[in-house]
Amino acid sequence: MSEFAILGAGIVGVTTALALQEGGHEVIIIDRRQPGREASYGNAGIVQVEVMEPYAFPRAALDVLRLAFGLGNDVRYHLAALPSAALPLALYYLNSAPIRYRTISQIYRQLIGHCAADHDKLIAGAGAEHLFVRRGYIQMHREARELDTDAAQAERYRKDFGVQSRILTNQALRGEEPCLKRDFAGAVHWQQSRSCVDPGGLVATYAALFRRRGGTLLEEEVRSLTQPASGWHVHLRNGRRLATENIVIALGAWSPSLLRPLGVSMPMIRKRGYHRHYKADRLPGRPLFDVAAAALYCPMSQGLRLTTGAEVARFASTKTPWQLARAERMAREVIDFGEAVEPEPWAGWRPCMPDMLPVVGAVPKIPGLWCNFGHGHQGFTLGPTSARLFSELAGGRAEDQVTQAVSPVRYL
Repeated sequence: MSEFAILGAGIVGVTTALALQEGGHEVIIIDRRQPGREASYGNAGIVQVEVMEPYAFPRAALDVLRLAFGLGNDVRYHLAALPSAALPLALYYLNSAPIRYRTISQIYRQLIGHCAADHDKLIAGAGAEHLFVRRGYIQMHREARELDTDAAQAERYRKDFGVQSRILTNQALRGEEPCLKRDFAGAVHWQQSRSCVDPGGLVATYAALFRRRGGTLLEEEVRSLTQPASGWHVHLRNGRRLATENIVIALGAWSPSLLRPLGVSMPMIRKRGYHRHYKADRLPGRPLFDVAAAALYCPMSQGLRLTTGAEVARFASTKTPWQLARAERMAREVIDFGEAVEPEPWAGWRPCMPDMLPVVGAVPKIPGLWCNFGHGHQGFTLGPTSARLFSELAGGRAEDQVTQAVSPVRYL
């Protein structure tokens, strides 16, 4: 049995703690906030078992120009962020080239292929089934041309990977979702995905399970890490020092900042997303993705959650919820909803790696230092799977194609 201090109480950190705990290790979680209050709180809550390929950087010239000039609502770039993001974005572009992207997608599918079972095991163990809706999610298109493109992808996914979906006409879509008040060209219903009505609450439920099984959760801010003759010291804001054998960095977008003083540099792209809850008399029966608005309309326990695409901005810069405002205007054409529940929008950071794969495993040449972060847009989906993989690595799993692909070694 080994000691592990996990830094980060999001979906990745908490599920990693549970996996290590199950493996017989002694585990403590440290975070400045309560479990599930950062990016794990603010996502769309979808376990996207249908995502057979990660989000690639656009390669077509017209798509690149569209991004550069901010013509869509899916991605917005701040000029001030580009100097620090230039190298990671360049690597992201290169990794999205067809041959390299196919190789990455093969690894990605091996992770995604386990996510449903890994989630279901935790859901059952924590008694959290009441937080889930198993009706898939629907991708709605206002333009027939875009619907045809997505329908072709859905058919390819069915033939190549066995992903279940169906194409909905406007009439079928309106029948499935009576809350809709405008017509669409049609939609793709991804049937195998499931969604959570309270993602932050789910992480808190998992954290409660961790405590019941004998784990310790410490709500403190980590100031620095030092490595004495053996093991590690975690220096906390209150002046305390905690000793442990192993450190696991599972802080999402904050991970590179804690690693840098240790001589470990990670080329992360931090993408900010926004959401806001609104009062609504009728909620959708499952998450609805309005492609033209680049927004998800999610039924949550707090009301209708409206989530946006990505904003590449300077880390920890002032919020600029322009995409959310635009999405709200377009959403009001689709669904009737009332005033906002919160006084201002929520914002959080997605930790995206240039090769679209998470960073999972031991840092070479620094004994006892481990990583589990960088899940991009799929942290909620992949958290339990990367946690299981991490626990297997900590238990001596032999190196293979997947562990090599996600290892921190690739960036060092």
